[in-house]
Amino acid sequence: MNKRTVLYVIAANVLALIALTFIYPEFMVSPGSTGAAHATLGNDCFACHQPFLGASEARCQSCHALADIGIKDTQGRPLARKGKTAKFHHALANPDCMGCHSIHRGSKLTQGDIRRFSHDLLPADIRQDCASCHTKPTNALHRPLTANCGACHSSEAWKPAQFSHASLPKTALAQCQSCHEKPQDRMHRPFTGNCGSCHSTTAWEPATFNHNRYFVLDKDHNTDCATCHTGNLRGIGGTDFKQYICYGCHEHTPAKIRAEHLEEGIRNFNNCVKCHRDPRVEPEGYGESGDD
Repeated sequence: MNKRTVLYVIAANVLALIALTFIYPEFMVSPGSTGAAHATLGNDCFACHQPFLGASEARCQSCHALADIGIKDTQGRPLARKGKTAKFHHALANPDCMGCHSIHRGSKLTQGDIRRFSHDLLPADIRQDCASCHTKPTNALHRPLTANCGACHSSEAWKPAQFSHASLPKTALAQCQSCHEKPQDRMHRPFTGNCGSCHSTTAWEPATFNHNRYFVLDKDHNTDCATCHTGNLRGIGGTDFKQYICYGCHEHTPAKIRAEHLEEGIRNFNNCVKCHRDPRVEPEGYGESGDD
């Protein structure tokens, strides 16, 4: 077989493939069935596609008039239930039907290739007005928020979000328990005040409160707050935690403490932890008669 004959055979096959593509496009190029909504089109590929150019917005809108989307069906009959799709589609800066939609279900090999909507199709003012299409969440976190969703969320996905307490009104910042559960450990259990007295809104730790700055809670002093801070213990914002007693556990009596300290020349002995910050260490300046 000479070279010319081979070229004729190749050309004949190419022409045959082109002809079959036009005669039986549903077999030659199969993107899958059109589904029930477009079943009336049957195998009429050219109802939506232009030869070698693919589908076009013009052909889509020959049936789906942009002004009627969400308001009327393709036959011009009013829809019983009008959704937010009307305002959404009418606001598109550059209508691109194929940017989001495909009437084909796809073949088994391409079913995972689903086109996603891009917010870039919307004008800037609509992109900032999330509530025009989306319903605002009504949970405890989102209920008081008045800022735009974009302050925490991106247009690509709802999660992950970059939340900032700065988006909350000042009244909500003082009500941590409206979103957070109160810790139930021994230290936090009696507190009913504002968490912000010790913690920041950027992170739970580190906290500003450190009991060791005032008195070391070693193994012999690992007790409940009310043991030393007696009275109406209401937590931060309530009882002044600077007030405490040591006589609840120790055998000391005020009279004995007074006598022992005066014997050493110590007149200022009302604030025990001023000198006795760490029960494992002898107090500095013991025996001196200095004042505060």
